[in-house]
Amino acid sequence: MNVYEYAMKVEKDGEEYYRELASNSDNTGLKKIFNMLADEEVKHYHIFKSMMKNDMDKLDNLKLLTDTKTIFETLSNEKNSVNFDLNQIQYYKDAVEKEDNSYEFYSNEAKKSDNEKEKNIFLKIADEEVKHKKVLEEIVSFVEEPANWVESAEF
Repeated sequence: MNVYEYAMKVEKDGEEYYRELASNSDNTGLKKIFNMLADEEVKHYHIFKSMMKNDMDKLDNLKLLTDTKTIFETLSNEKNSVNFDLNQIQYYKDAVEKEDNSYEFYSNEAKKSDNEKEKNIFLKIADEEVKHKKVLEEIVSFVEEPANWVESAEF
């Protein structure tokens, strides 16, 4: 399996994981966030598929979740009616770790690459994984202590 196939598998697994988290969530805001993260994983999958075909010319600016602020406002409005069990919280913590692992993988691949365009794409996706991780860390904070949660100024 080459690096692109592996990256596509990582992104496909990530999409499935986020879709599962979304389907298991009763919270409207969390459901939206997990579906948006899954959609981002699909975008990444297609980027790596294009890279594998050596068709990097049409790969343009990568953007993460433009609507996180609205979603975190929804979470904030729902925080008094939130109740999560320890298993759910662990799933969210596992997602943070998966994003961290993805960041490491893409960063390392960027360092290995001699192709400047490929290197930049790996770095952009690594940066997106950091953003995903921050979103997930906010979710963990929210579900662990919803009554005390205050959305980050970053969002």
